[in-house]
Amino acid sequence: MKKIQILGTDCPKCRLLAEIVERAARELGLRYELQKVTDLSEILRFGVMVPPALVVDGSVRVSGRVPSLEETKKLLSD
Repeated sequence: MKKIQILGTDCPKCRLLAEIVERAARELGLRYELQKVTDLSEILRFGVMVPPALVVDGSVRVSGRVPSLEETKKLLSD
């Protein structure tokens, strides 16, 4: 099971990233756990300075932007 985290302050871009991630994971048929991390000190521990960010199994995959659905699928598959 993949552990997927969305780092951000629940802004519109953060919510959009969460929607895209959930759609990509469903389309890939992944078993996953999605966690939204909104605590700034926890976000900074990942080294993320510009949210939103996507973290997969503890690794920051993208930060500061919302990737497309296709790019998100690749990020979740790698």
